[in-house]
Amino acid sequence: MKYLWAYSIPVVGILCIFQQGLWSYFLLVFVFILIPILEYILPLDHSNYSDEEKEKRLKNKLFDWLLYLNVLIVYVSLFFTFTIVQTKSLQLYELIGIVLSLGIILGSNGINVAHELGHRKKRYERILGKLLLIPSHYTHFFIEHNHGHHLDVSTPDDPSTAKYNQSLYSFWWQSVSGTYLKAWKIKKKINKIDTISFFSPKNDMFWFTIIQITYLISLYAFFGLKVLFVGISAGIVGFLLLETINYIEHYGLKRKKMPSGRYERVSEKHSWNSNHILGRIILYELTRHSDHHYKSTKEYQILECHEESPQLPFGYPTSMVLSFIPPLWYSIMNKRIPEEMK
Repeated sequence: MKYLWAYSIPVVGILCIFQQGLWSYFLLVFVFILIPILEYILPLDHSNYSDEEKEKRLKNKLFDWLLYLNVLIVYVSLFFTFTIVQTKSLQLYELIGIVLSLGIILGSNGINVAHELGHRKKRYERILGKLLLIPSHYTHFFIEHNHGHHLDVSTPDDPSTAKYNQSLYSFWWQSVSGTYLKAWKIKKKINKIDTISFFSPKNDMFWFTIIQITYLISLYAFFGLKVLFVGISAGIVGFLLLETINYIEHYGLKRKKMPSGRYERVSEKHSWNSNHILGRIILYELTRHSDHHYKSTKEYQILECHEESPQLPFGYPTSMVLSFIPPLWYSIMNKRIPEEMK
């Protein structure tokens, strides 16, 4: 039941949007100030589950339903926010606060949960994951992440791996543009192998594009221009939060190139981890990222801590704040990167 804490972000966010005014900014305070303070106070948790405990947790469907409920939460949050924006007379600063609050919900309970569901084997779970990517204009993430990032992580071929001494803002451009272009290349290659035409129902990138355009047209048709602006802007905030997490997950870590020309296999040393308990819960164990890359189909409730993995000095929310200030980030993180990777 501790994962109910993951709903604290949309609950606080909806309250902020409802209150409007300066309250529309309070979710930023909650996520980037209050949670980091609590993570600093609360003890780290390095413990792993026994085989028997893992088996029980995998059989408990409540862990799955906790994820599925986010689809309803995200789309209710969207409808509620769009209705507020359409019917209320809001000042510019209020609109900005609402965009940021909705964007945080889309990033944490949208894309983050879509990431977990996108790795599942069941078709309906992958569909739910795709639904969660639509409001953040990031449906292509489903293809690139599964068929690109997990193969090329910590190599120059991966746009989602931040280089040593690369700023967050440079990385945003690299990752956002690189991920989109790579998704098209991956799908083109798959289509060629499977002899699928561009307009085939099986060409996901074609249909993802149609779906994204339809989503935006629907916002304009049903809610108007102001809501369209909010929808586009909140989606951008959502995917930039995702890319900020990508930045801290693999910053400066590199896989060695072997004499054969191939890179060494992905191991526990190629992702930054955090055992700060609150971030673990709110992000559905995403912070145990090395184990996720070790076996991507492993469900969040049984992800393990690997002591040999590089450890962040702070939780993910705090690390995200630090990454916004490149000199501070470099001063803290560069000395933690193994010399052979620099």
